[in-house]
Amino acid sequence: MDIKNYLDSTYLKTALQAGVSEEQNDLLVVNCIQEAIDEQFKLVMIRPEKVSLAYRMRADQDSQIKIGTVIDFPEGKASIDEKLDEAKEAIAAGADDLDFVCNYQKFKNGQIDLVKHEILLGTQLGLTHHKVVKWIIEVAALTDKEIIQICSLIKNVVVKHFNQEQLASVFVKSSTGFFKTQDNLPNGATVDTIKMMLENAAPLPVKAAGGVRTYQEAVAMIDLGVKRIGTSGAKEIASGQRTKDEY
Repeated sequence: MDIKNYLDSTYLKTALQAGVSEEQNDLLVVNCIQEAIDEQFKLVMIRPEKVSLAYRMRADQDSQIKIGTVIDFPEGKASIDEKLDEAKEAIAAGADDLDFVCNYQKFKNGQIDLVKHEILLGTQLGLTHHKVVKWIIEVAALTDKEIIQICSLIKNVVVKHFNQEQLASVFVKSSTGFFKTQDNLPNGATVDTIKMMLENAAPLPVKAAGGVRTYQEAVAMIDLGVKRIGTSGAKEIASGQRTKDEY
């Protein structure tokens, strides 16, 4: 198994979140992009304002790595139009994958039609531009019942409106990695959560993000059926070490 082909090497912290200066944080982003290129990971996942930098670095080094970014990150509370505008800018800058944060709070409040409309328009925009679209559902903010329901909702919208060949390009993703839980409970992918997602999102693929910290854990997720793993410790995982990173 070439585990690197499953890994989305991720750096999404702002300077404030990382506790460093803007210049130091810029260097951390550059280092993440360069490491992803050198290690030939599937993708590097960075904030939208850094996409053009990754695009230039990839072109300069004739790399095949994919560039991913997050949309309406990390809370997912923006309007549909705001989400689409941010996604359009990311596409123009050179992003290959668009990881939208689903408005899971509206979903929890019962505003199902709004969420369906968001899923439809965001997916439509991405697929029209031949991009991979991922919908982050933030599992730590949801009950098991809600996880099942929102996976089914996303699946049903996508299956209804897009053709069979496009389904492999629309993922359901577990987590942002930034949600604050009570009592230090897991805020990302767990085996039980991923099983629920796989069962209820199929035939859409699933991305496990947050909480995968070792090679063995990554392989276990892949064996379950996930197609991508988001991690800020991709190099450590690929080399069989345990990553110390939270995400």
